[in-house]
Amino acid sequence: MGTVAGVLAGLLGIGGGAVLVPGLLAVFALQGLDAPAMVHQAIATSLACVVFTALSSIRAHHHRGSVDWPLFRRLAPGLLVGSLAGAFIADLFDGLMLQRIFGVAALLIGFRMVVQQRRAEGRFALPGAVGLSTAGGLIGSLSALIGIGGGSLTVPLLSACRVQMVRAVGTSAACGLPIAVAGVAGYLVTGWAEPGRLPHSLGYVLWPAVLGITAASMLAAPWGARLAHWLPAAMLKRGFGVLLCVIGLRLALAG
Repeated sequence: MGTVAGVLAGLLGIGGGAVLVPGLLAVFALQGLDAPAMVHQAIATSLACVVFTALSSIRAHHHRGSVDWPLFRRLAPGLLVGSLAGAFIADLFDGLMLQRIFGVAALLIGFRMVVQQRRAEGRFALPGAVGLSTAGGLIGSLSALIGIGGGSLTVPLLSACRVQMVRAVGTSAACGLPIAVAGVAGYLVTGWAEPGRLPHSLGYVLWPAVLGITAASMLAAPWGARLAHWLPAAMLKRGFGVLLCVIGLRLALAG
């Protein structure tokens, strides 16, 4: 699973959460696990993996000069608060409802990947500090709620606000770190005394899975980047979008 997430990240530039959450749920089901909190654990474990992959991604984008650090600093407070709040909001839902929320989000993200076209320069100016903090809060809360690094939300926002695409992608990669760190902190707290967790968990985070997935994904990401030079990435991205729509629809209608 980590290998697949790493290759897709390098090949298509997508975050791991869209792969890891349904992947973890599938692995849990194949192993016959039926812990009451396993949907929460899949989301929290996905976010913990994003912490490590975001560090690697930030380093690469910073080296290329594609991270707008002043813009990141204006988004970060909202991202931190929103992500922490998102983890606490997730704890209010049962596993089936949270799975359906993820399914709807995956369906929308997949649909966007299928129909996405090269767009002209954005029509809006960047908002001020309050507007960026508010946007960061919304992005952070939704990202923590469904276990993603936020790139599928941050990149469209920044590109719509006339941020050059390469800088939108690089800045979005940096934004994944505060989202993941705050989200994991929230899931550690809310899941600390949860009785329905899988063994070897800390809070809602299943750390053995984090270590295995992170190691595999970081080794596989460079191979995905190499494949991007000779495979039709745009076509593959649409194909993955279709798959994500199918997965999202299945999860949304489950139960």
